[in-house]
Amino acid sequence: MTVVGLERRLANFRATRPAAEDGGGPERARASSIGAERLAVAVGGELVRSPLGSYVVVESPTTILPVDRGRLATLPGQPPADAPLLCLDTETTGLATAAGTLAFLVGLGWWEGSLFRQVQLLLPDHADEPALLAELASRIPRGGWLVSYNGKGFDWPLLVARFRMAGANPPLHAGHLDLLPMVRRVFRHRMTDARLASVESELLGLRRHGDIPGWEIPGRYLDYLRFGEPGPLVDVVRHNDEDVRSLARLLVHVDRGYADEERWHEAPPGDLAGLARAFAGERRHEEALRCLDAALAAAAPVAGAPVPRDYEEPPPERARLAARESRPDDDPWWSPRRPPDFGGRPGRYASVAAWDAAESSRHDAPWTETRMLADKARLLRRLGRYEESESAWVALAAGRGTIGTLAWIEVAKLREHRLGNLAGAVEAATTALRLAERQAWLGRPLVRLETALGRRLARLGSRVIRARTAARSGTPASPGASTASEAAAAANRVAIPVERWSRAASSAARNTSPAPVGSTVPSEGIAG
Repeated sequence: MTVVGLERRLANFRATRPAAEDGGGPERARASSIGAERLAVAVGGELVRSPLGSYVVVESPTTILPVDRGRLATLPGQPPADAPLLCLDTETTGLATAAGTLAFLVGLGWWEGSLFRQVQLLLPDHADEPALLAELASRIPRGGWLVSYNGKGFDWPLLVARFRMAGANPPLHAGHLDLLPMVRRVFRHRMTDARLASVESELLGLRRHGDIPGWEIPGRYLDYLRFGEPGPLVDVVRHNDEDVRSLARLLVHVDRGYADEERWHEAPPGDLAGLARAFAGERRHEEALRCLDAALAAAAPVAGAPVPRDYEEPPPERARLAARESRPDDDPWWSPRRPPDFGGRPGRYASVAAWDAAESSRHDAPWTETRMLADKARLLRRLGRYEESESAWVALAAGRGTIGTLAWIEVAKLREHRLGNLAGAVEAATTALRLAERQAWLGRPLVRLETALGRRLARLGSRVIRARTAARSGTPASPGASTASEAAAAANRVAIPVERWSRAASSAARNTSPAPVGSTVPSEGIAG
């Protein structure tokens, strides 16, 4: 340890002792500010002294970043138009939020009209933390919203812990807008990762030059505390300044490109599909449906345009990211790209797991046209537009494979529970079973899905028998002799495909050849 570093640490230790033990007075205060003054000069800031300690304030040049708060507030998850916004980003001595991690630099940014102002609070030493926290608390408006990037999971919990350890209550605020979940939901599908640096390069078109890697920041501050040399912290302050400004730029980007519905046709369809899910998450299904319609319209190929023979996805300038892709359900069971299906108890939501395998719901998965159409069909169902939802699922069912099987299952659900068409539900479930058996023949068995389909067919068959018995006898509890024989015949017709399906499922579970596709009774024989 250098002499200057040792003297500064001894001065800070004396500053924390009661005045009666030390009697130093002004001399003690001057000794404790040696390192703080050097730090303020190095980063171009101002040293502020208070009864609780010292901290350095660095003010950045004002930037013109106009944002329409009223328009921005129409998007899901955004703060009210009249709530003040305070962008916040911290630099810390580690990546944990426990007591051993210290936030030594806090960057703040806020709007004054169309002007974006910034200030940074820098901690000279551990003993000065109460002064920095008090200044931070005074700058957070009680009715304002914090804006951060992963701030809900890291920055703010860490600051709350530091306030508690200092014996103070964390400042109150009206809300917290964490931009990381929005980026993951709307933009992650076309980004290499969800880091703020990736947002700057891939969304905002910005490139940082000479920026310090994030993993170096804790070490630079610890070296400053050890040796008393503030020079390496200059790059850290510049890095934090850019992070705070990028939060504001991202809000402006979202406002200009996505808050105005008339500009949706200019946005990539994958972004609009992610935004539609955000609307649906707030039960704003009409806005979500309009957003999906805009995405599907943008993803549609231009009429009359030649399609190259080796066409794989739309041109980059359209950034459509809705091209048809090779899905796991296109691969045989031995392919490493295909999720294994080990059979066993299917559970109540076997089709949900199958959807996840066939059309990935991860944030970074490409938005295919099939995935968008499936979301639209679900939205139509939530809106009570069941006939339109049925038509959308039938259109999806035109494709074979797992997607077609699952689409027919959705048609069966709608016809049974919403449209009151039991015969049509049996027909759809039987068609789904036939497609599932075809998948097994092609080396892509869907064991759990076949099990669930068998149970669905058995239940639908029972309902058809009860409905026919009630219709013929007039009183479901006491059917006549003629209806009893007809009910038995109907039960026999339903039992035949179920029994044959059971043999196919057992064969697939033993990794043997499944029953022939033709063993399934035609749908018209069941629905009859």
